[in-house]
Amino acid sequence: MSLVELIAEADELGLTVSGLACLDRCVSLLGGDDEILRPLWTSLADGSDAEEWASRLEQARVKLGPADAADAADEGETVLLARRMLAAAPGTRSAADVREWADDCSVAALRIHELLDASAGGPSSVDAHREGRTEGISPLVAAELRRQITVLELLAANGSGGLRQALAVSTEGRRVLRAVVSRRARGRA
Repeated sequence: MSLVELIAEADELGLTVSGLACLDRCVSLLGGDDEILRPLWTSLADGSDAEEWASRLEQARVKLGPADAADAADEGETVLLARRMLAAAPGTRSAADVREWADDCSVAALRIHELLDASAGGPSSVDAHREGRTEGISPLVAAELRRQITVLELLAANGSGGLRQALAVSTEGRRVLRAVVSRRARGRA
């Protein structure tokens, strides 16, 4: 099943976790550490109400947000895409809101990986990859696509019982992306 189909069939929890996992894998681009989004994961695991989710989301935004508009203007496309994921996260977890957010996060995370993949041979179609057409997909984008599919499959098969595994998939992806960013920074120095 393609990523687009999995998102279309996912329930509210699966969509919320999908969006959060994409953001979590890219959080290092915003200067966040491995624990900064943990309160959001915890609120999903313990079944916290919508008010608690909104409060924890706002705390993450404050910790990760740019100091002012001038700071944001100086950032590269990858950071701007990650900031948009965070800014667009819905304070309420209605199915419609989180479906749009999960879809947008999926596209943004794949685009970030595409921009950072040194082996990418040129522009590709993130949309085509999400629909299952993977010809010419670069290794970093292919790995991110697999992670997104895995997270949605885990939640579809296990419900909230799949949260721990989804977090593990996200943690692994965050480490990979952090290593790629570090390698690129060393290459420019």
